[in-house]
Amino acid sequence: MSISHKVVIVGGGAAGIATAASLLARRKGLDIAIVEPNDTHAYQPGWTMVGGGIFDPKVTVRPMASVMPKGVTWIRQGVTGFTPDSNEVTLSDGSKLGYEVLVVAPGIRLAWEKIAGLEETLGRNGVTSNYRYDLAPYTWELVERMRSGKALFTQPPMPIKCAGAPQKAMYLACDHWLRRGVLDQVEVGFCNAGGVLFGVADYVPALMSYIEKYNVALNLGNDLIAVDGPAQKAVFKTSEGEVTREFDMLHVVPPQVAPQFLADSPLAADTGFTDVDHHTLQHVRYPNVFGLGDGANTPNAKTAAAARKQAPVVAVNALQELDGHNPRAGYDGYGSCPLTVERGKIVLAEFGYGGKLAPSFPTWLVDGTKPQRLSWMLKADALPWIYWNGMLKGREWLAGPGGLIAQ
Repeated sequence: MSISHKVVIVGGGAAGIATAASLLARRKGLDIAIVEPNDTHAYQPGWTMVGGGIFDPKVTVRPMASVMPKGVTWIRQGVTGFTPDSNEVTLSDGSKLGYEVLVVAPGIRLAWEKIAGLEETLGRNGVTSNYRYDLAPYTWELVERMRSGKALFTQPPMPIKCAGAPQKAMYLACDHWLRRGVLDQVEVGFCNAGGVLFGVADYVPALMSYIEKYNVALNLGNDLIAVDGPAQKAVFKTSEGEVTREFDMLHVVPPQVAPQFLADSPLAADTGFTDVDHHTLQHVRYPNVFGLGDGANTPNAKTAAAARKQAPVVAVNALQELDGHNPRAGYDGYGSCPLTVERGKIVLAEFGYGGKLAPSFPTWLVDGTKPQRLSWMLKADALPWIYWNGMLKGREWLAGPGGLIAQ
């Protein structure tokens, strides 16, 4: 006999915890279970700062138990499948978990294995990535000890979480080398599988000014497909064939895909991600299922800021579903990417669906298209505090559910 809960949330990351907190803020005592196998919860946006020598890695993680909302049942298992026709989730021990409403927030999977030779050389031979907690300190170690040589930074095809993170790592490294007076001895290359530096054109001029300032070789349409760590060589696929580049330091961002248990399920779109309406975040075929965060098939930037805006929308609409009503809140595609272009300055990219600019502050205070000190203070000081004490606690500062529509 399966155990059942009113609401089951798959995933105890930013999206899952924030949704549970937003639900409980609206309906105290609601029966919620969160399925999450990990014992720790990470503030992943902080890993760029770890790789830049600004944050201590320990400040980016906390015990999962400390972020679980009070009253929520924590099921410390993984998920192996969904059977939405019978309103059940299959857990890793083979048992079934029933629900009235399901929230799917499992995140995105880092597919390191898609780059030949990468997994066996990560953390060695100058190969690193800020996309892993244990590797971000190695990024800073490499940056700090580099005096000359070749440094490559890569970005895979979309979708990835935080599309600005690949170049943020590069800018902070270059800024350090510039301050140390060794930048002119370092050959820096940015190899991006995409065709543009950044997907929203309004922010490109400011970013290009730093590409030029740091004398970065910008290689668009370059997709990393193989790494030979001991030989310190990286192979890229381009429109003209394969190109091999040597490196002394290689910062890799892996390809990213939907978790397999989601991709193989009836809940998945063709992309493998949860097939939801882009505004209500309700599943297009199963009305008692909602999806958000990096695992949702929504065409927004996959960032913690997006999840912060999505969680209240899912909370409102999930309660509507429980009460037998149609969704009444809408998500506008908001995402934010604070691009750390140097230590002390950030280009604060904020935009919604279609690349429409969506600033949180008046431009006289924060002009997101220009590098600013105030934006740095927001990223380094305010946002981590807001994450731990606001978003994960159901406090929806500047993130209340928008797009309310008449029923």
